[in-house]
Amino acid sequence: MTVIAKNPILSGFYPDPSICAVGEDYYLINSTFAYFPGLPIMHSKDLVHWEQIGNAMDRNSQLPLSGCGHSQGLFAPTIRYHEGTYYVICTNVSHGGNYIVTAASPEGPWSEPYYLEGAQGIDPSLFFDEDGTCYYIGTRPNQEGCKYGGDWYIWIQELDLKEMKLIGEPKDVWNGAMKNVIWPEGPHLYKKNGYYYIMNAEGGTGPDHAVTVCRSRNIWGPYENNNCNPILTHRHLGWAYPIKYVGHADMIETPKGDWYMVMLAVRPLEGYTTMGRETFLAKVTWENDWPVVNPGVGMLTDTVEVNLEPWDPVKDRKSYTNQTGKKTAVPGSNRQYDFSKMKQLGDEFLMLRNPGENMYELKPKEGLKLSFGKWALREEASPSYIGIRQQHHQFMVSSWLSMEGIKGDKKAGITLLQSNEYHLRLEVSENKVEAILCQKGQDNILGMAKYDDADAVLFMAVDGLKATVGVDKGEEEIFIAKDIDIRCLSTEVAGGFVGCTVGMYAVNESPDHADDEAAACFRGFTYESI
Repeated sequence: MTVIAKNPILSGFYPDPSICAVGEDYYLINSTFAYFPGLPIMHSKDLVHWEQIGNAMDRNSQLPLSGCGHSQGLFAPTIRYHEGTYYVICTNVSHGGNYIVTAASPEGPWSEPYYLEGAQGIDPSLFFDEDGTCYYIGTRPNQEGCKYGGDWYIWIQELDLKEMKLIGEPKDVWNGAMKNVIWPEGPHLYKKNGYYYIMNAEGGTGPDHAVTVCRSRNIWGPYENNNCNPILTHRHLGWAYPIKYVGHADMIETPKGDWYMVMLAVRPLEGYTTMGRETFLAKVTWENDWPVVNPGVGMLTDTVEVNLEPWDPVKDRKSYTNQTGKKTAVPGSNRQYDFSKMKQLGDEFLMLRNPGENMYELKPKEGLKLSFGKWALREEASPSYIGIRQQHHQFMVSSWLSMEGIKGDKKAGITLLQSNEYHLRLEVSENKVEAILCQKGQDNILGMAKYDDADAVLFMAVDGLKATVGVDKGEEEIFIAKDIDIRCLSTEVAGGFVGCTVGMYAVNESPDHADDEAAACFRGFTYESI
């Protein structure tokens, strides 16, 4: 029996995917940059339906993020399994560099990070050879001096897993398939039929992104170029093609001997990408000991036929989703959160940098009590913000907010957040509601209405590159601003590597932050595709 995957398999902000196969189970991980907790762990049994089973970096002690920019923090993780242990290797570009965390179970708990001395560069990966030797592979600047921007090399060094230390001599083994290539990165090592393969991305993670591969009979090289490189790219399809930026891939083999590849790509609207880089799937075959992606097509397809038994985490009583009482929402699904009945937030919720221990509390019969933090969303800090990923081009969010306690300099609301410098806020303050679009760190008030009810059901409807925000009073809707142009919340305008998240926030803008114990109360939060 087969099952049909619909691309992207993870919609929204799920960049830099890495995947590993453990028997009949598949585990996938993505970059999270300045968000906390970091590195979501996804699980599937059919490569089509996924559930989130945790986050590898879920403690402040594991994940220092203070002072890092929105697109700094955690870059390009790799997940691997070897002899009973799960390994995640990643780069914290803001604090500590390349590190490894381990776990006996993919659900965690994951260890404190082992930082790797001498591990230059970014995008690390691990490879376990047949004799048990572990190798580190990553990318770093040309050791003889960069001759141009992006003049980097793929390098390999042996790794002592007992001591978590690099040993022996590092060796530069590859600098990409193209002449004068820029940014050879995201390398992974594989072995098949006596060949070692390095698959990497090159051309930068934008319009020229590509997947290339080389091989050698010796892990240290020399590596021969595949004459068919790049084996996957969309850079030749033109500006208007609906799927772009394809690259940064990883591969697995199923127990049936079939091969599949995951990679990132974007789905811009009119040239603007608000959801960031998403995770896509492709089929891989082997010809003349080289991988061929989606043979006969040569690019990503809307659907992929997967030679596995269908599986649904919502219906499987043994799934993590059901074992935890559906605490965590399935990726891509609509959500209706009643915080007054929740004992803990699901694994899908995100905060920024390192949130304070008392930033929020779930109170029975009341809701989510979110403290009025001293940091505004405009600041590169740890604001009182809790959100989820934008998953669709057309969606609506709403949140029931109690107006009690929103007085003086205290404000609360909902936001569509690209970064601290670019976001859309629907903000409640004493006796009024405002729509605010922040661009380049500067607030622009788009609309305002007086409001003095006891509660406010705030809503935000996004239709592609337009947004409408207001307050739902049941018998009527008060529109604060309509058809807001949100192209500025795209990668193409705001820059960086992230997609938008959407959620709730609270701030106390008083200079002395008086009454720091106060909190805004959100009774519920709804996200629905439209």
